Amino acid sequence: MSRDGSMTEMVRKHLDEFLGAARAALGGDLLAAVLYGSAAEGRIRPASDVNLILVLKRFDRTLADGLREACSLAHAAVRLEIMFLLEAEVPAAMEAFPVKFADVLVRRQVIFGRDPFEGRCIPPALLARHARQVLLNLRLRLRASYALAGAREEQLAAVVAGVAGPLRSGAAALCCLEGRPAASPRESLRRLASGLPGGPWDEALAGISEARERESLPPGAGPRLVFRLMELAEALQARAEEFLARENLR
Repeated sequence: MSRDGSMTEMVRKHLDEFLGAARAALGGDLLAAVLYGSAAEGRIRPASDVNLILVLKRFDRTLADGLREACSLAHAAVRLEIMFLLEAEVPAAMEAFPVKFADVLVRRQVIFGRDPFEGRCIPPALLARHARQVLLNLRLRLRASYALAGAREEQLAAVVAGVAGPLRSGAAALCCLEGRPAASPRESLRRLASGLPGGPWDEALAGISEARERESLPPGAGPRLVFRLMELAEALQARAEEFLARENLR
């Protein structure tokens, strides 16, 4: 069995155990459980979180206390990250975090209950503005991280690994806006990068994957890679600006 297949099997086992505990603890207050991201696709990597949304009628101290042990065990076993979302909050959450929920709309698997996202969409202007914000924030964070840890190669590897999420989700949002969604955020970034100015970007993309999979980088590669990723984030941000201007959405 492939490495991804073995990990997916382990994740499924722990998810089933957690979901059983959640149903017992939450009872009728649990309306849906939605797996999203790489776990929903069966593409689990060692550095991947397992992302799950629990949609609830209510969330109070008694319910949370009853689920704490199961949450801790699943987080330790497979890095399960849970969003506890009230049913009434779904529209507001999608408006507040459109890039995240754009990914949910594309890559999700309902493992319990009814799909709370069926038929929902995110307005293009909202998605483009938030993608721009995510990418600008990433550039600011990279500057601060380099100023703090630029001389420590092992820390720069962690910084580079952490870039994957916002870069890929921003690229996925842009692909959706341009009417050509890709199979995954990783593929979205690869596709957009091939046409962005300042390239080629192959080395930068390979560096992200290496940092995530090996948790290290070749000696001396970190500083240059961090600055290339700042440039890549800037190029993607400019792409969002172009979409807003073209659609007269500024």
